[in-house]
Amino acid sequence: MTTLFISDLHLDDRRPETTRLLMRFLEQEAKTADALYILGDLFEFWLGDDVPSKCSNEVGLALSGLKNKGIPCYFTHGNRDFLLQEGYAETAGMKLLPEEYVADLYGERVLLMHGDSLCTDDIAYQQFRTLVRNPVWQHDFLSKTPQERLQVALQARDASAEHKGKQDMDIMDVNQGQVIDSFERHGVHRMIHGHTHRPATHEFEINGKAVQRIVLGDWYTQGSVLRVHPDRVYSLDVL
Repeated sequence: MTTLFISDLHLDDRRPETTRLLMRFLEQEAKTADALYILGDLFEFWLGDDVPSKCSNEVGLALSGLKNKGIPCYFTHGNRDFLLQEGYAETAGMKLLPEEYVADLYGERVLLMHGDSLCTDDIAYQQFRTLVRNPVWQHDFLSKTPQERLQVALQARDASAEHKGKQDMDIMDVNQGQVIDSFERHGVHRMIHGHTHRPATHEFEINGKAVQRIVLGDWYTQGSVLRVHPDRVYSLDVL
């Protein structure tokens, strides 16, 4: 038995191959897991629980099948699907987690998050993040028609791509000071997150104590999964 972690699938009706890869993962490996954690950006964008897509319906049905088998599924919002709310989560059998969550993994406290809050060197992105996480902005967005919301989402995605093209890649990675602060605030020695699309395991010390930061990969060209075993072995692999 294992606990599974995935993130940054960016599911979209225009990329059905990624949805099919997730379906195989859920039907084969996830159905025997102790739990599944999805650390954000499950979808390319989320227009609201009242605007379903083909892939969101398919994924919701598959995830609810895990719940029916007694396998808990947890979801942390990403920077693309931060508007996903209780309605869809309940349908999919997912439990929504706070932005930063300390999980008990086989007796070890581990900090889980999407990871975008760690990228504080990218000031323009952090300003945008603050804007769209504002309840007033979200209420205004959700009051628009589905077509209007889609136009806003597509414009934001295009602006994000243009922004990334102009930035030094290191600026869009995590800020080490912010990482250390997160470790210290939560009193943990291990952290798991996604967002940066740079799968790796980083080991270093804070005040003489060893810590580990595990970064999940995206699903653009292949699947990425972190398997955590009861003996506390952490293996980051591709599907």
